[in-house]
Formats: sequence, C-alpha cells, structure tokens
Amino acid sequence: MAQVNDFLYGTMELPQVFEDLLATAAMKRLAGIHQSGAIFLVNPDICHSRLEHAIGVTMLINWLGGSELEQIAGLLHDVSHTAFSHVGDYVFENLAEDFHEQVFEEVIVQSEIPKVLQQHGYDIQQIFQGKFDILEQPLPALCADRLDYTLRDAIHGGIISRQRARTFLKAITLKKGKIEIINQEEVLWINDVFKRLNNEVFKLPLHLYANGKMAALIKELMEKGLLNKADLFKTDTLLLNKIRSSTSGYEAVKAIKQLRGFSEFMKYGAVPQVKTRNLNVIYNN
Repeated sequence: MAQVNDFLYGTMELPQVFEDLLATAAMKRLAGIHQSGAIFLVNPDICHSRLEHAIGVTMLINWLGGSELEQIAGLLHDVSHTAFSHVGDYVFENLAEDFHEQVFEEVIVQSEIPKVLQQHGYDIQQIFQGKFDILEQPLPALCADRLDYTLRDAIHGGIISRQRARTFLKAITLKKGKIEIINQEEVLWINDVFKRLNNEVFKLPLHLYANGKMAALIKELMEKGLLNKADLFKTDTLLLNKIRSSTSGYEAVKAIKQLRGFSEFMKYGAVPQVKTRNLNVIYNN
C-alpha cells in the first residue's frame, strides 16, 4: 500500500500500483517541477510542485469515489509537463497552453509507466483512450484537475486559507459521474476564487514577468544551441544549473530575481498571453 499525505485531503492509503508509479523516474521528476513555473524566482511563497498537484488530484478522485483507473489517470495527467510547467508553452508560443498534452503519450511510452501498469493488470491504452469525467471537463465546468489547482494555487497565492478550502470540499459531491456543489453559497465562492486566482496570480504582472523572461531566456539559449528540447524534460533545478553554467546565463537568472528591466519588459517584451480561463459552476438544487 502507498500512504500519501496532503494538506487539503489529509492522509490516505492507496493500492500498491500507486506506490510503484510514484517510484518511477517520470513521476519523481514532477517533484522538481514548479506548478507555477518560474514565479518562485520572484515570489518564493509560490513554490509547490506538479507532483503535489498530481497526488492531490488522485486523492480527490479517490475521496469522491472514482475508480482506481481514474485515480491512476489523475496521478499521471501532468507527467509530460516541461520544466517550469507552462513556461514550455511560452517557449514554443503555444497559446492553447497544451504542449504537455501534445507530448503526453510520447513521454509515457518512453517511461517505465507502461511496464508498471502492466504488472498490475492495466494496459496503457486504458489511460490514452479512457474517458474520465471526474478528472477532466472542458471549461467552464468543474473537475478534479481544475478544482485541485484552483484551491492549491489560491492557498499558495494567499487568496484563501487552507481551512476555507477544506470547508468548501465538504460541499462537493459526485452526481452522475461528475462533480457537483451542494449549495449556492459555495458555488458563488468557488467561481469568485477562480476569477481572483486568474487575475491576482496567473495574470499578476510580476508573475508574467518571471515566466515571460524565463521563456525568452530559454528560447534564446535554444536558438544559440546552448539548450535543446530534451533539456526541457529535466527538472527545474537541472535546467537552471545548465542555464547558469555560463556567465551570461547566470547573470540572466540573477536579473530575473532582481526584477531588472521589469517595466521595459512589461511594455515591450514577450509577455505571456495567458489563456483566458473562466469558471461558471451552476447550482443545481
């Protein structure tokens, strides 16, 4: 059995397949990928990892009574994120912010994950071809992925408290295989939190600066042949170490931390065009 812990969902025991998946290099890498990209360079309070989110999604699906297969899909859903998460999208000018989805199957197939799943009686095609309504729903609907990152990122961003998030979790249920909220007050609350998260965290100029400057730096170094696409599938630390191995790279990272050229960049630089996200949960009494 795998015992997992999370500040939102507490402690939970999961079957052996989860322990074996968490032991793979592909999943361990997510512990070194910051959920919010390069924002931690300018705001150290926002430093949680993709692995924390992946485990949180898994635990939320479990808590709602989702199948073991859907829990596995939840654990794996972000395994293909590049270093610095959505910074990879900005590097490749991917306005849909779905680069990790485009390379998902390739990353999984090249990892130990299919073998681990096979040992536990699953086929990787069940993940690739499965329909997981608790895990994923198109915007503006609610789903485990969107709900976990909304609460988690809002807590780290100082928008809500952990206690308030846990109060909200008591008001959700599963109806016809999809997440629903049982009272109007909590519907209004989560819609407002999502709006504030987008405006006060995702689109905050300071945070756009950090991610935009990091994307521009990576792109420049790739054009010079000093970085390659494979480097983006390392951890943030390993990629940073390679960037800082040259004097110019070291100074560039230092400049981001010190907010050099902040005003100029926000006026004239390649500021990330963050995808517009709207959450419009409707109360069904």
